[in-house]
Amino acid sequence: MSLDAAFSIARSGLAATQRALAQASQNIANAGTEGYTRKTVSNVSADYAGQPLGVRSAEARRDVDLALLAERDGRGAAAAAASARETLLAGIEAVQGRPEDATSLGNALGSLREAFTTLRANPADPELARAALNAAQSVANRMQDAGQAIQTARQQAQDGIVTEVGRANDALRQIAELTRLISANRGAGRTTADLEDKRDLAISTLSETLPVRPLRQPDGGLVLMGRNGLTLPLPSAGEDILATDAAVAGPSSYYGTGGSLPGVRIGPLDVTRRILGGRLGEYVALRDQVLPRMQAEIDVSAVELAGRLDAQGLRLFTDASGNIPDRTLGYVGGGYAGFAQAIRVNSAVENNPAALRNGTHAVVAVTGGPSAFAPNPAGGPAGFVTLLDRVLDHSLGSTAADGNPWPGFPSAGLGPDGSLTSAIANARNLEDYATQLVRVHTQARAEATTAKDNATSMQQGIAARISKQSGVDSDAEMAAMVQLQNAYAANARVMSTAQAMWDALMGAVR
Repeated sequence: MSLDAAFSIARSGLAATQRALAQASQNIANAGTEGYTRKTVSNVSADYAGQPLGVRSAEARRDVDLALLAERDGRGAAAAAASARETLLAGIEAVQGRPEDATSLGNALGSLREAFTTLRANPADPELARAALNAAQSVANRMQDAGQAIQTARQQAQDGIVTEVGRANDALRQIAELTRLISANRGAGRTTADLEDKRDLAISTLSETLPVRPLRQPDGGLVLMGRNGLTLPLPSAGEDILATDAAVAGPSSYYGTGGSLPGVRIGPLDVTRRILGGRLGEYVALRDQVLPRMQAEIDVSAVELAGRLDAQGLRLFTDASGNIPDRTLGYVGGGYAGFAQAIRVNSAVENNPAALRNGTHAVVAVTGGPSAFAPNPAGGPAGFVTLLDRVLDHSLGSTAADGNPWPGFPSAGLGPDGSLTSAIANARNLEDYATQLVRVHTQARAEATTAKDNATSMQQGIAARISKQSGVDSDAEMAAMVQLQNAYAANARVMSTAQAMWDALMGAVR
C-alpha cells in the first residue's frame, strides 16, 4: 500500500470517527427531547479502481418502527377522547350524585314519597305539609341542578369543538411545513432524520384531536388519512383546512337539518358525521348524542313527575309560568326540552301548603287513565286523604288508576330533533326511573374512566417499546464514544506513522 493510500484511509477514518462522535454527542444532548429518536451514522467503503481509499459516512439515519408509531398515536387518540368524555361526565356526576348517595335524585323522590306518607297520617298538620313542600322543593332543585350540569357540559363540548378545530389546523400547518422541508432536503441529498422526528411528533399531536394514519411517500411527501375515508389535505402557509363556528348550545338546539348548531367543514364540505375518535370526535358525539340523551332523560323524569301528579289533581310542579308540558305530544312537540332546568314548585302550592292535602284542581275520568277527582272544598274535612292516597298509590306508583298501568316512560323519539333513544327501560315508577337514570349516567362516566385508563396504559406500553428501540440510552452512547475515541486515536497513530515514514523517505532522498 502506498503512503498516499495510507494517508487517505487514515484521514477518512478520522473524518468518519469525528462524524460519529458528533452524532453521539447530539444523541446525548437530546436524550430528554420529546419525540427525538436515536440517530446512527453508517460508514461505507470508498474504493477507486479496486483500490481502497478509506471510508465515507452516509447520512444520519433513525431506526423507527412506523407501525408502532401508528399504534401509539391510535391509543393516544383513544386516551384523549376518553379523558374528554370523563371530564365532562364527571361534572354531571358530581351534581347528580350516585344511586347510593342520599342526595341523588332517586333518593330525593324517595324522601318526597316518605313526606307524603307522613302527611297522610295527619293531613291537617301544617308542619307536615311544610315538610312535604320542602321535600318537593328538594326534588325540583335536584332536577334543576342536574339539567343545568348537563347543559353546561354540552356547552363545554361545543366550545371544545371550536378549540380542537383550531388545534388541528395548527398541527396541520406544522406538518405541512415540515413535509415541504423534508421533500426539499431529500431532493438535495441531505439528511431528514431530525425533521422526520418533528413531523412524527406533530402527527401524534394531531391524532389526539383527530386520529389520522400517515401514508409516507418516497419523496418525503405525506397523505393523512382519517377514519371513514376522510382525507386531510396539507395546507398552504397560513391556511386553515378545518372550519367551524362558535355557538350557544341551548336545550332545544341541535346539529343537522333545521338545527342551529354548526358542523365541522373542510372547505364547503360538511364532514361532521365522518369525524370519529380523538377529542374532536368525542366532543361531537357528546354534543350531538350523549348529552342530549342525558338531558332528554332528566327532562322525561321532570315531565312525568309533574304530569303524573297533575293527572291525579295536584299541580305541584310547573315552570315559571305555572304550566307543565303536554305529555301526549311527545318530547319534540310537547315542550319537554329543558323542562328539568325550568321545573319548580307551583307558587300556588307554596302559598297554600294545604293544597298538598286538598288538591289544586278537579280531574275528569279518562278511559285507561286516572279516575275522577274533586278537590277538598273550603272548610272540608281536615282528615281528607283522597288526594294523598292518589299521590302515593298512583302518581308515585306504577298505575294511573286501579288496574290501569301508566304508559311506559318515553324511550324513543327523544332529543331536540327526536332522533335519540334512551338506555333506561322498564322503569316501574318515578323513583325507579330516577334511580336508573342516575345509575346509567354514573356508569357512562365509569366506562369513560376505564377506557381512558386502558388506552393510557396501552399507549405507555407501546411508548416504552418505541423508546427501547429508538430512544437514546445515554450509557450506551457514552460507551460508544469511548470506542470511537479509541478508533480516532488509532487513525491518528496511522497518520503519525505514515508521516514519520514519509519524513524518513524524504530524508533518504536528500
